[in-house]
Amino acid sequence: MAYADRTDAGQRLARELAGYAGRDDVLVLGLVRGGVPVAAQVAAFLGAPLDVLVVRKLGVPWAPEVAFGAVGPGGLIVHNPEVEAQLSPADMARVTNAESEELARRERQYRGGRPPLDLRGKVVIIVDDGLATGATARAAVGVARAAEAARVIMAVPVAAAESLAAVRAEADEVVCPWVPAGFSAVSTFYENFPQVTDDEVIATLAQAHHPA
Repeated sequence: MAYADRTDAGQRLARELAGYAGRDDVLVLGLVRGGVPVAAQVAAFLGAPLDVLVVRKLGVPWAPEVAFGAVGPGGLIVHNPEVEAQLSPADMARVTNAESEELARRERQYRGGRPPLDLRGKVVIIVDDGLATGATARAAVGVARAAEAARVIMAVPVAAAESLAAVRAEADEVVCPWVPAGFSAVSTFYENFPQVTDDEVIATLAQAHHPA
């Protein structure tokens, strides 16, 4: 059942969210960067505004692919206590500061001067291209809640079962059409999975539906 690419995944995911089409209280947020092309398909199908949500994984210095947490806009941090226990406060502070600076830079770059969408009282659908550890998704849900969203939905084309359960405990709803046994990496469930560039994110946002 592998997805051809992120566009294909977004189109299939959008059909799972059809009940939210045509509503004026729905916003779609793509997690940067891989979630943005998926989210663009969802937003187009639903007729909803699209924005980015920049959340940065906090990686262990000697093993960056292992996350001790994640940071979102406004300094929100989601913790992974088991991994944090292996790190010194200085190590964590160094990584957190660097990722916070990168987050702020990307927000400025991607929006091209546009303010972020106002999430207050809205149904917010957060979209990524897949869910591996779930740390970034959990941070994203926390960001949307802190921004006073009325309802937070996490939507992904494919996910690891354990991570999906962790996110389901925090989001109001989780939509995921494919939870394969023996999950390895998100990329293995796509036939074509190139890295999404900053320029692609900027172009996708520029073409998306924005509220007047």
